[in-house]
Amino acid sequence: MSEQIEKIKQLIKTATNSKQKAMYQDLLVKLESESDEQPPSPAKPPSPAKPILKSKKQQAASSSPPPEPAETAAPDDASGEAAEPSQELSDASSESEGTEPSADEPKTDAYFQGIGIIQGEVTLTEEESTVRLGNVQYPLFYLPNKRRYAYEALKKEIETTGNSTQRLIVYPKILHFPKKDQPHKVAFQLVGFIGSQASASQLNNELKDGEFKFSGLWQFIPVCRFPCITVLRNFNQERLTWIKQAEAPQKVKFMKASHIPLLWRDSPVKPFRFNPKLKKEQQAQTYFVQVKARFLPERDVFEFIEQFHEPIKEAPGFLKASKKLKAEALKVLSAAKQLEESTADES
Repeated sequence: MSEQIEKIKQLIKTATNSKQKAMYQDLLVKLESESDEQPPSPAKPPSPAKPILKSKKQQAASSSPPPEPAETAAPDDASGEAAEPSQELSDASSESEGTEPSADEPKTDAYFQGIGIIQGEVTLTEEESTVRLGNVQYPLFYLPNKRRYAYEALKKEIETTGNSTQRLIVYPKILHFPKKDQPHKVAFQLVGFIGSQASASQLNNELKDGEFKFSGLWQFIPVCRFPCITVLRNFNQERLTWIKQAEAPQKVKFMKASHIPLLWRDSPVKPFRFNPKLKKEQQAQTYFVQVKARFLPERDVFEFIEQFHEPIKEAPGFLKASKKLKAEALKVLSAAKQLEESTADES
């Protein structure tokens, strides 16, 4: 009834002549009188609010990890509720469904991470920077666009104090090769340093020199003889938005996983090992682990110290490039290389 009354009121306003307007007014009076004569209907009880069901990625993104530098010009980790990914991202991360721990597992603010503190003799040059740990010298690099300020600050600290032995906050970067018997190589990405005037921090309190925090998937990979903790990109809305706009090679580079070789002889769960003879649903369980480890320079491997939390079956949300996206990126890079070569030949 109220909808009809409102419609009549609108017709009165738009009436083109007095006769038409009078007719609508009479009809309005009649409808209003009929409405007054009807007893009011009992108020309808409010229906219970429906729970908002978040996707697995949304659940994981509701507990955002602390910021970490990106490997490209993509956004760092940031808080914000994650939306459902587009089909483009679904193709890129079809293997990366993450969820919160189930009810029978310990609840933790889990996220992927690989960071630590090393102390060594630092050599900084524009051509190549290194850090010496024991008798081994390792490449030390930084992200030119986003993390050069850490490099410049470290350089100034060495010049001011005259001390080239520094405590560095780093990400370990492991380069694996296609042949399993070919040993991997270790490098470190500079995040920051603990200088002479540095105040206490959570990381500094948690870790000693040579110690690292690792959170990731405990598994074997085909190109490494050691089991690894695989650190993937944490999922959040800001990164999702950036990935939608990026080119395939940028996506693959940004979502590249880091496989950290770890000696953990008495691990409470076995590292996942893919069995090509079994179907997907028959494969062994992959566990998400959170541990402290120390780096062994003489072996280029990490050694387990302790667990921060018990292993859980379901990992937090992450981003991972699919085989399809990797193939697309390779195609783009190959085409660009051919174009560059042809241009060079013409010149």
